[in-house]
Amino acid sequence: MKTIFTLLFACALGTFALAQDNRTPYSTQSLANDAISSVKVLTSAGGIFVSGETGQQPRIEVYVRDNRDRDLSKEEIKKRLDEDYDMSITVNNRELQAIVKNKHERMNWNESLSVSFKIYVPQQVATDLKTSGGGIHLDNLKGNEQFSTSGGGLEINTVNGTIHGTTSGGGIDVKNSGDNISLVTSGGGITAENCKGEIYLRTSGGGLVLNDLKGTIHATTSGGGVRGENIEGELVTSTSGGGIDLRGMNCSLDAHTSAGSLSAEMKQVGKYLRLGTSAGNIDLELPAKQGLNLDLNAERVDSHQFNGFQGTFDERHVHGTVNGGGASVDANANSGHIHVSFN
Repeated sequence: MKTIFTLLFACALGTFALAQDNRTPYSTQSLANDAISSVKVLTSAGGIFVSGETGQQPRIEVYVRDNRDRDLSKEEIKKRLDEDYDMSITVNNRELQAIVKNKHERMNWNESLSVSFKIYVPQQVATDLKTSGGGIHLDNLKGNEQFSTSGGGLEINTVNGTIHGTTSGGGIDVKNSGDNISLVTSGGGITAENCKGEIYLRTSGGGLVLNDLKGTIHATTSGGGVRGENIEGELVTSTSGGGIDLRGMNCSLDAHTSAGSLSAEMKQVGKYLRLGTSAGNIDLELPAKQGLNLDLNAERVDSHQFNGFQGTFDERHVHGTVNGGGASVDANANSGHIHVSFN
């Protein structure tokens, strides 16, 4: 085993502005000769940044910040680290490990430190990252990426492979990524943009923004609305805390809300379309030339025209086909209106 360096310290709760931190690193160590293929970070606090961006020299940077944001000399930092924390950074069998532990069961938050890592590695790298006190940022990676934090947000950009991330205390932003994505938060919203593959997104504390996605997407929230645009494949989405607004859909779609209205603009219906709301209206735009099987139920169903319709139609129900029938369209607005138009 090659030991890069070992210090005595760990970190208390604190956040790290990963993408915008301009502070001078407390220490920097080169990884140029280590051919890193996996990264493991375990820390009780601090942010974690891992990048496979081309043109960067492989290295690990350590940032240390006083939780009261006071300027500390390197000598004072080292003294406090030696007294209160344990940290080891090692490379073994091409795996970089940065392990941080607190020496004491209880520490005065005002006297504690936040220790964060910026790590630059080759693109083909797997990660196993855990922190309870900061955000996690990944970019330009390919591999099996697993990460969790209780005290910050998740930022993922240009990452492909297996991506599993959780946070209890922040939002999630994922873009330009793909393959198998699973991201969960209890404390913030989720934005997903220009991603493809198997995508699972869940939040209990914020809204969902879904743009330019392709694949099989499951996205749910209990604490906000859902907005989406330009989605292909299959989308299953629901919310208990807001409305749903979907534009430019070219997919199979299952969308339900119990706390607002629902709007869906369909460029093309996939195998099915299922819409439901318990507390609002449904505004539905359908492709004029596609064959569809309609089953619409509401307090009132409004439509200017149903071209080529065959079936039964009254002010509360529509059951029948347009353009000879085809994909199923089921919409229910228990106490609201359904307005249907064709594009």
